[in-house]
Amino acid sequence: MSGDFLNLLKKSDYTLGETRLSGNPIHNIPPTSATTILSFKYRDGVLVAGDRRATAGMTVMHDRADKVIDIDRHSVMAIAGSPATAFEMARVLAHSFKYYRRSQLQDLSLEGKVRALSRLLKENIPMALQGVGAVVPIYAAIDPKTKEGRIYFYDMLGAEFEVVDFATTGSGSPGIRGVLHYHNRWNTQTVSKLPEEDAVVLAMRLLETAAEFDVATGGVKEKAQVFPIIKTIDGEGVREIPFDRLTALYSEKVDIPHV
Repeated sequence: MSGDFLNLLKKSDYTLGETRLSGNPIHNIPPTSATTILSFKYRDGVLVAGDRRATAGMTVMHDRADKVIDIDRHSVMAIAGSPATAFEMARVLAHSFKYYRRSQLQDLSLEGKVRALSRLLKENIPMALQGVGAVVPIYAAIDPKTKEGRIYFYDMLGAEFEVVDFATTGSGSPGIRGVLHYHNRWNTQTVSKLPEEDAVVLAMRLLETAAEFDVATGGVKEKAQVFPIIKTIDGEGVREIPFDRLTALYSEKVDIPHV
């Protein structure tokens, strides 16, 4: 038998994205999913950003989804995939971390937090294999021991990977991952050396690039006041970049007229 796991599932009558009843596939309405998220280290900590669009197949279901979710004072989870499943995971993580802090009178270690999310993803494998609950998150935090930024990304089966400088996931991520690699390889200043303002501008430019080439990624809508969610994590904790600052930076440094 072939070693291809997906082929093995198909031979066993599992079908991704469909529900089977008495052997007959029922094609349901596509589940709602979220799209492009990114995270990278900058000079003062870690930046995490996501567009606002949630889609179901080719239908835009919502243009104000928050894909960057605070988990505790020093960490956030950014989601690509099923928002319903991801939001529930975020609530479980936030509650369990708070319970641990109150019962043990200390924060759970970063290693424990990272593995807690991995465990939730592994418990979600049956839903992910059905194509209705897959989540591919990024978890970013400040290490309380070293005060350094840490970024982890996961596959939908719960495998965790720590990255050196940046991570992207979602349908619009391949293009912007290439941009980040180009920036780090040939720019005079790597992303990890950028000051906060330049980091925020870069994040907006990356998401605009993803929206240009990926129909499932939402771009900025100035008239509707729809901008990406961008958060930073440093020694002071998690902070969301205010709307007024995003609009000013977008007008000045992102939405630049062609010469």
